[in-house]
Amino acid sequence: MKRLRVPPLGAAQPAPAWTTFRVGLYCGVFVALTVTVIIAGVVKLVEHFGDNTDVWPLIRIYRGGFLLIEFLFLLGINTYGWRQAGVNHVLIFELNPRNNLSHQHLFEIAGFLGVLWCVSILSCLFAENTLIPIHMNPLALYGFFFLFLINPLKTCYYKSRFWLLKLLFRVVTAPFHRVGFADFWLADQLNSLVVVLMDLEYMICFYSLELNWTMSEGELWIKEGERICYSYSYGVRAVIKCLPAWFRFVQCLRRYRDTKRAFPHLVNAGKYSTTFFVVIFEALFKTHSGDERFVFLYIMIACRIVNSCYTLLWDLKMDWGLFDRNAGENTLLREEIVYPQKAYYYCAIVEDVILRFAWTIPLSLEVVYDRPVISNILGTVLPPLEVFRRFVWNFFRLENEHLNNCGEFRAVRDISVAPLNADDQTLLEQMMDQEDGVRNRLGKKNWKRSYSMSLRRPRLSSQSKVRDTKVLIEDTDDDT
Repeated sequence: MKRLRVPPLGAAQPAPAWTTFRVGLYCGVFVALTVTVIIAGVVKLVEHFGDNTDVWPLIRIYRGGFLLIEFLFLLGINTYGWRQAGVNHVLIFELNPRNNLSHQHLFEIAGFLGVLWCVSILSCLFAENTLIPIHMNPLALYGFFFLFLINPLKTCYYKSRFWLLKLLFRVVTAPFHRVGFADFWLADQLNSLVVVLMDLEYMICFYSLELNWTMSEGELWIKEGERICYSYSYGVRAVIKCLPAWFRFVQCLRRYRDTKRAFPHLVNAGKYSTTFFVVIFEALFKTHSGDERFVFLYIMIACRIVNSCYTLLWDLKMDWGLFDRNAGENTLLREEIVYPQKAYYYCAIVEDVILRFAWTIPLSLEVVYDRPVISNILGTVLPPLEVFRRFVWNFFRLENEHLNNCGEFRAVRDISVAPLNADDQTLLEQMMDQEDGVRNRLGKKNWKRSYSMSLRRPRLSSQSKVRDTKVLIEDTDDDT
């Protein structure tokens, strides 16, 4: 009978003891292996200093895996924080309360994948002492990641994995179906994980065009000739960089088609369209020289400023619901807040402002010093900070959605079901034959979007004790 009982939505489901044990084991081993990787990497760099050994291909290949692991771990913290604060993410994402992943499950997955990531890097660093070619280690690692995701066997969180695959399919095919909250939430996460997609594209290009397979045993050997995989010499890299913004762009257009509301959907689509201009002029800046290069530089800076200001204001006002005029004592916030300390909100505002304009640092150093090494270092440091920014964004985005959970894309909160007898069925049919009963089938679109009314309906015989109900009908938006 315990297996048949559905756990309550508001209560956290305790993880089994073995899950807790595995979380501690994987996380402890991951921390120890991370320290080992750092020490071994520094020693290898010192030994080969001055040998013109290019370590950046290996760093770019493994960088995307680290970002995925960081994202899963921070998502586990998000889940724990939502549970503790009472934000019903199970209802918002329309998850099954029986088998959704808790924060411990996410920590377990992140720790396990992190251990594999560290082992793969150590195998590369000590490839001279092993029988495994250095270029086979990343292929084995990401091949396992992919098989873990699409594994058809009903194990390793089967339902959650295929829920994610279904959601990814809906994101990619956004224009062809209605868009729910989970759809555009995942697309927003992909906008912060765009470096993962770009590193995956770089890995495929590197293994296809640049890697010398016959000579790469203890070291990656690159073919003679021009290196194009980490440049905008061909258009694939720019297209990959635009994909996450494109997914959100077409989602906004689809929602405008469904709701016929220019605000906020078309305005939100305009926000994501600014990313296209940033990528286009950045590619032109990287591929041109002379006076034309600086013209594209100035245009790119202007587009970046517009994009950063646009997205920052949308984050704070629309996604988080802050700067409410009726905030009262919660200055610059909103009237109702979920998290206990106001300092959380103010720190999140400052953090979002800083990281939204963090692109100014690498661009300034790249223009002033024109050294690729500095650009590569900052290109490795800033993506984890962007994942952290999205982690903070998730807390307040879900809180705002929880407080405004009456939008047209939400699940119904409470449904009262009572058995009907013959008299009730006859009375309901008479009510449906009235003009108000068929209003939804008349196709009228000129009603007001937000209104309230009191409905005094005939009392059914199966609802003898039901009081007259005041129904509040609101057609709100998910983003407001």
